[in-house]
Amino acid sequence: MATSRTDPLTSEVVDLIGSVVARYHAEYDRAAAAHSLTGAQARLLALLALEPLPMRRIARTLRCEPSNVTGIVDRLEARGLVERRPDPADRRVKVAAATPEGTRTARRLRASLGFAKEPLAELSQAERTTLRDLLQRMVGDPDGS
Repeated sequence: MATSRTDPLTSEVVDLIGSVVARYHAEYDRAAAAHSLTGAQARLLALLALEPLPMRRIARTLRCEPSNVTGIVDRLEARGLVERRPDPADRRVKVAAATPEGTRTARRLRASLGFAKEPLAELSQAERTTLRDLLQRMVGDPDGS
């Protein structure tokens, strides 16, 4: 059986990406907790602060089951951070949307995330642009289309 070998540079890059992701999630969870939110609630709220979305699309974007999204939306709705509305394009479909307080909370949470800001500030505009472009290439089209 043949084994796949990865060159040392690729392994190092993968390890560094893993470290960045782990640090980001740890800080995101701490910032969420400071706002009395779980990490999942904070991620959903951040998503809805950008635009109202149907529940199935939220589940697809967050890579979780629709029933999980329903529970998270229920808890955020009980706190006045999210509301359900009819979809203007199809009144039979409900979308979840951040309330004004939910949008403010999402902005405060985002502003409190600091671990990457300082190292990124040390990069030039051209370096940050290159990094962004490379990360976008790695991520590709999130919908797979």
